[in-house]
Amino acid sequence: MKTDIIIALISFLGTMAGTLGGILTSSKLTSYRIEQLEKKVEVHNNFAGRMPVIEEKLRVVNHRLSDLENKLDTAE
Repeated sequence: MKTDIIIALISFLGTMAGTLGGILTSSKLTSYRIEQLEKKVEVHNNFAGRMPVIEEKLRVVNHRLSDLENKLDTAE
């Protein structure tokens, strides 16, 4: 009877160790994946922040191009 209890306790400890190991591994993997997603979002946010600047520069270039075309049309 006593050996049955010892075996049950050893089995319980082994099960607990395996379960805790799985939980810790899963937690580390989840943290790593969240960190990678945060990096991707940061890159995207930088891009989204630069787009209005690029659009404004494109507007200026289009305006200057239109002015040059008008000058060419009036010179002819």
